Amino acid sequence: MIKIYHNPRCRKSREGLEVLEKSGQEFEVVKYLEEIPSKEELKTLIGYLGITPMELVRKNEAVWKENYKGKTLSDDEIITAMVENPKLIERPIVVKDKKGVIGRPSEKINTLL
Repeated sequence: MIKIYHNPRCRKSREGLEVLEKSGQEFEVVKYLEEIPSKEELKTLIGYLGITPMELVRKNEAVWKENYKGKTLSDDEIITAMVENPKLIERPIVVKDKKGVIGRPSEKINTLL
């Protein structure tokens, strides 16, 4: 099953959702600002994406700049920051069969379809 971690207020996330809708495949939408992923779920997603936790952080968010920028943080501390402040999670994230992509640009999603 395909799953998209989606923020309806984000244009890039809406574009990613549109790619999935046009694919004709079944998928599940997770509105991650409402259904906040757990630390374990984020660790799993990061593994599927093949990236470091820092690569999943939206570094231009005010909460990052005000509370975390310039600090030396462990991977666990970065994941905790994303759980406590889900706006920090890059979007959209699309996963399928233990593989994932950050859908920026949305064409990247096609590599999973």
